[in-house]
Amino acid sequence: MEKQIPFQKLSKKKQREENRKHRNTWGPLNPVTRRPENPKAYNRRKAQKRMDDPRFCAFSFWEKAPDCFSSLPMLY
Repeated sequence: MEKQIPFQKLSKKKQREENRKHRNTWGPLNPVTRRPENPKAYNRRKAQKRMDDPRFCAFSFWEKAPDCFSSLPMLY
């Protein structure tokens, strides 16, 4: 029968071995909490994608009309 030695008095190597025996894995489960994105919150990635989209055209009243409106018929 082995003599019982307190955990704190074990060498670091033996403590690590003992700790590994007690640890378990989560297996296929991922314990990270996931929440759905807030649809009302500002999303930089979504805004950047919109700016990179060639169909997107920001209209400004202070400058002349951008080229994206040149294909539309003029209503005089």
